[in-house]
Amino acid sequence: MTTNTQITTTTRANTGYETSTFVLGAGMTMAALVGIWGFACLASAMMSMGPTNVVKGYLTAVIG
Repeated sequence: MTTNTQITTTTRANTGYETSTFVLGAGMTMAALVGIWGFACLASAMMSMGPTNVVKGYLTAVIG
C-alpha cells in the first residue's frame, strides 16, 4: 500500500537585512561615482591650469 504525503516548507527572508544590504551597496556605488567624478575634475583642472594654480586656488578658497 502506498501513501501520498505532502510536506510544506516555509522560507523566511530577513527583509531588514536584505534592505540594508541593498542600501549599503547603492550608497557605496554612489560614493564611488562621486569620487571618480571629483578625481576627473581635479585632473582636468591640473591639465588646464597647472598644479601651482590649482593649489593656489585651493588655498585661497580655504583660507579666504
